Amino acid sequence: MDLGAITKYSALHAKPNGLILQYGTAGFRTKAEHLDHVMFRMGLLAVLRSKQTKSTIGVMVTASHNPEEDNGVKLVDPLGEMLAPSWEEHATCLANAEEQDMQRVLIDISEKEAVNLQQDAFVVIGRDTRPSSEKLSQSVIDGVTVLGGQFHDYGLLTTPQLHYMVYCRNTGGRYGKATIEGYYQKLSKAFVELTKQASCSGDEYRSLKVDCANGIGALKLREMEHYFSQGLSVQLFNDGSKGKLNHLCGADFVKSHQKPPQGMEIKSNERCCSFDGDADRIVYYYHDADGHFHLIDGDKIATLISSFLKELLVEIGESLNIGVVQTAYANGSSTRYLEEVMKVPVYCTKTGVKHLHHKAQEFDIGVYFEANGHGTALFSTAVEMKIKQSAEQLEDKKRKAAKMLENIIDLFNQAAGDAISDMLVIEAILALKGLTVQQWDALYTDLPNRQLKVQVADRRVISTTNAERQAVTPPGLQEAINDLVKKYKLSRAFVRPSGTEDVVRVYAEADSQESADHLAHEVSLAVFQLAGGIGERPQPGF
Repeated sequence: MDLGAITKYSALHAKPNGLILQYGTAGFRTKAEHLDHVMFRMGLLAVLRSKQTKSTIGVMVTASHNPEEDNGVKLVDPLGEMLAPSWEEHATCLANAEEQDMQRVLIDISEKEAVNLQQDAFVVIGRDTRPSSEKLSQSVIDGVTVLGGQFHDYGLLTTPQLHYMVYCRNTGGRYGKATIEGYYQKLSKAFVELTKQASCSGDEYRSLKVDCANGIGALKLREMEHYFSQGLSVQLFNDGSKGKLNHLCGADFVKSHQKPPQGMEIKSNERCCSFDGDADRIVYYYHDADGHFHLIDGDKIATLISSFLKELLVEIGESLNIGVVQTAYANGSSTRYLEEVMKVPVYCTKTGVKHLHHKAQEFDIGVYFEANGHGTALFSTAVEMKIKQSAEQLEDKKRKAAKMLENIIDLFNQAAGDAISDMLVIEAILALKGLTVQQWDALYTDLPNRQLKVQVADRRVISTTNAERQAVTPPGLQEAINDLVKKYKLSRAFVRPSGTEDVVRVYAEADSQESADHLAHEVSLAVFQLAGGIGERPQPGF
């Protein structure tokens, strides 16, 4: 490690005074002008992680669904998964180190993690379409090269595409070719093969309106669409030609505002979907004949996918271990439908996609989606082998079902939640089952719900257990919530501290919107009184 060169280069990427950042589920995120030093240092860290794991590591420059003036960075571990928790701590420590402490911190990390500094290192880099991303990518490259790492800069990619590249490179091409064409061809081939099995009744020529959040998804979908156009026609909106990234559009906007994005005209019962800025989230929606807006969020996506997988497994006679992983925010109706109607087991984890991903890996087939539309299905290697063998050995009807399952495995970007991959899976399932968007929506009716937040002096007074569904502290809060929940039908409520600010998030659902609103307000008052609320007391009315 040439400490002199690191010190010299680091001075060119100096840390602003007093800036403290925390590496979380989304990596680092803040205003783009504050990130130059972080990018350089994450280039250094990626080299150390690559040397330690003897694998290719990814660095993605993006701030996902944040406003255009923000940016961020996240590291991708060898199998396309998120960075290991102990390395998240190293990332935070390195990003916040003062210039004079940089050498010591790098040596500490190397010693703690037993990094062989003579080991070769390889890092792949991708970026989104933000104006700041190209320059910040160059800062990552500076960090990689000063530590003697090799790199490949893929340039503009969706976040899931970078995860895919890392996974491909570390599995010797078994998962796919580590090129953008390899990604397009793998997914499109599986999609076209699948949709050939659909009967020609109903919606023969399928079309879909896609809001691309003025982000990277538009660019990549446009490059890809001719690969799958025989099975699906996509109409792109908010494609980046005008309008700001994520502004009044994108999955996050549609989900939180419960209305269509700006710049998209919707006729009744037209199927529409929205990506977020880096194309790792997707939500669907439509207008009914009366012009009412209907959102189909991650819960309904997980239900459609897991139900279809279960049907295929029953068809081929395979009793594999399938599970759906949700968070406390999943609508109670989705949980009931999966467990009672589809007989698919459901498990709950803490909020945050890394917790869902980790739990999903425990099953032969694990399906997870956050309500915001970030998710995927994971298939164990043993299952992939078993399904491929079944597709060759079974008699006709069963072989067809096994072949469909094999195509679905190929369609999913198992390395990460991927809006493009998820969109193709959903479109294929709707075609195969002959479902309209309204019929999909009608599988179950969401319970009315309300989310609020309460300002508190210190969010750490709230601690939770049971996947954040029960409050442990402060004393008396959970008992108060239990008493309030008893007053309403089909109701539940929970509270959890924000990960980033001194607020407590409140979630409530019940049999009517009025009841859900009342319950949320009463729980907010209990939080305010028992957990050190500050400012104005929560008021009723929404």
